[in-house]
Amino acid sequence: MSKTGTFDLASGVGGKIEKKEVLSAFEKYKKYHACDGEAEEERKANYIDMVNKYYDLATSFYEYGWGESFHFAPRWKGESLRESIRRHEHFLALQLGLKQGQKVLDVGCGIGGPLREIARFSGTYVTGINNNEYQVTRGKELNLIAGVDNTCNYVTADFMSMPFADDSFDGIFAIEATCHAPDVFDCYKEIFRVLKPGQCFANYEWCITDFFDPNNANHQRIKREVELGNGLPDIRSMGQCIEALKQAGFEIIWDKDIAIDSPLPWYLPLDKSHFSLGNVRVTVFGRFFTRNMVKILERVGLAPEGSQKVQAILEQAADALVEGGKEGIFTPMYFFLARKPSAN
Repeated sequence: MSKTGTFDLASGVGGKIEKKEVLSAFEKYKKYHACDGEAEEERKANYIDMVNKYYDLATSFYEYGWGESFHFAPRWKGESLRESIRRHEHFLALQLGLKQGQKVLDVGCGIGGPLREIARFSGTYVTGINNNEYQVTRGKELNLIAGVDNTCNYVTADFMSMPFADDSFDGIFAIEATCHAPDVFDCYKEIFRVLKPGQCFANYEWCITDFFDPNNANHQRIKREVELGNGLPDIRSMGQCIEALKQAGFEIIWDKDIAIDSPLPWYLPLDKSHFSLGNVRVTVFGRFFTRNMVKILERVGLAPEGSQKVQAILEQAADALVEGGKEGIFTPMYFFLARKPSAN
């Protein structure tokens, strides 16, 4: 089960980083997001280190607040956050047309919440690839608890250079993960390589929308804060993603910003002005409680030094995501379904 207590949260901060090194790791991570012209290139050149530091530092907070699936979902009125996330994962499996016994790849799988749900729903064998050792270890623990360790497994590796043969998988999906790639074309090209001909790749990307104005200082601030608080080298546009897919060799079946059709705003769980009994921990009350508990736990030495700083940038990122959603300049649910052409 997910780690539900504040002591679980505190004990997990830092992931595989030594507890005494958490603060210095945080400071190194933050330097990747300095406001200078070289920062973006440094993030891309050192994306493995940057993303690993981010998820070592942030995963326990994610699991504490969101459970096992770290992603947004279109949400209907009267539906809990977990219900909407599960339905969202089933939708993705249906779009791929998954069949029992097929081999499927989850690119950037986190701790495996979607991986397990899709395997149970579709009857497929799902492999998750993730370069973060802490998340993989945690995912394996959760597989055992859920009793799906025979159908779900993990490979610790970089999804920019995957240790799989060409044409290995019957379907591939990614949920809010390939946004961490330093180069979206190279990422999609590698996915294309390991996908079987005639099969599909489904993805939810984090993207800036056509309403984003690069000359608007407030838009740029929101973008920077989202990148800092979410381990991103750069947020791309939807057009850049589609062009990269085509260059990689994919045929586009359809694409759309799914967030537009959500009856409730996608950012509602993070909006401080909204209260939800179903997910109290991400409300303003929940954040206040978590902030002060982390402060106490760090002060008495149960949480490593630097835990409060990690929690602070995650709060800042949550606020930036809400701003980006309200301004209409950002979406976490740009969906596309693309096919690798059949071999002739």
